[in-house]
Amino acid sequence: MQAINVSIGVDQRLWAQDLRGSRAHCRMLIDQGIVTAEDGAAILGGLDAVQAEFEAGTFPFRDEYEDIHLNVEARLSELIGEPSGRLHTARSRNDQVAVDFRLWVRDACDRSVAQLQALQRALLTRAEQHAGDLMPGFTHLQTAQPVTLGHHLMAYVEMFGRDAGRFADARARMNESPLGAAALAGSPFPIDRHATAADLGFERPMGNSLDAVSDRDFALETLAAASITAGHLSRFAEEIVVWMTPMFGFATLPDDLTTGSSIMPQKRNPDAAELVRAKTGRVLGAFVALSTVMKGLPLAYSKDMQEDKPPVFEAMDALDLALTAMTAMVSAFRPNTERMAEAAGWGFSTATDLADWLVREQNLPFRQAHHVTGAAVKRAETLGVGLAQLPLTELQALHPGVTQDVYKVLTPEASCASRQSFGGTAPEQVRARIAEWKARLP
Repeated sequence: MQAINVSIGVDQRLWAQDLRGSRAHCRMLIDQGIVTAEDGAAILGGLDAVQAEFEAGTFPFRDEYEDIHLNVEARLSELIGEPSGRLHTARSRNDQVAVDFRLWVRDACDRSVAQLQALQRALLTRAEQHAGDLMPGFTHLQTAQPVTLGHHLMAYVEMFGRDAGRFADARARMNESPLGAAALAGSPFPIDRHATAADLGFERPMGNSLDAVSDRDFALETLAAASITAGHLSRFAEEIVVWMTPMFGFATLPDDLTTGSSIMPQKRNPDAAELVRAKTGRVLGAFVALSTVMKGLPLAYSKDMQEDKPPVFEAMDALDLALTAMTAMVSAFRPNTERMAEAAGWGFSTATDLADWLVREQNLPFRQAHHVTGAAVKRAETLGVGLAQLPLTELQALHPGVTQDVYKVLTPEASCASRQSFGGTAPEQVRARIAEWKARLP
């Protein structure tokens, strides 16, 4: 029973939140006259002594006290004696763990937002450096249209901005205090739940004691935000892996962010990117695990909920490391801008520009222009040239109105420069969006 019941190996990392919640509860008990000032002072002093032991690494964790709450309570009793027993007045382990876990997850949201903003700042720096450098834009991993590397990097600035917003939204929704809900029905003592909520930085106490101790939707919402963030990190990591292949040759990472091979001395493996990609499995798995734990529980508390913390801790640790690694890679990767610019013109990437020119200059319906352009691509393939090298006579054979001016739009540089719509890849638009994000980020 002890083996299956004990959780101190996992929840000991909640010690700071447990002490914080206990201090707030104790101060409220003193203010409400539920415990005497003398006993309250002894409790607060004892909690300070316990904290000193945690910080020094000397706190005596013991499995016979199954969780962090009982470990702290037992140690407090050893340090101050009888007054320690008054701390648990008007409180249950159910609302105690709920407030501790909520405080931890709230702090984790704050850390994730800060890390995402650091990653965004790194991306902005690199995007500004390469706002005008050409690269191919892809759909289906096939060359589609020319874009700039700055524009490509800014796509991730937008994604990670939404990720930060999801964590901020989750934090705002979870910012209610369960403390004072007691086991499930509230307390008969004249407690002040608004006071403890304010003391702990919550907006308000939770409005239903059953809900306060029995739900973990705040953790699930945080894991959902973490899962989406991990997905975005994985997509970027995959691109770094692809870019570093000799077949692409778009970028390299320094030696301190790659590894070698045990038998192939020429290898420079993008292991940091691959591991960021792999962390997504842990994060998404944590969301599934906690969802499965919670899905069939009747109100209010069940011991199943002891399994809420391992997946959350594991997921947020994995995300923390992935964000740190990705920020390092963004800051350090070296793009091969010449190779990217060359590739920007491959695969008839300016075909859409030819179609757009036919619409603008020849007043063709777009579908007809699309047909003419497709025929031009086939002819260029037959001749083994790009669209910009296709003779004017060949283009005029497909549509007699084509003039020499068409060649002004058939280069990757011209294609990018023409995309002046808001959010487009024109360097001026990219730089404007960079400036907007710089002003927005703290």
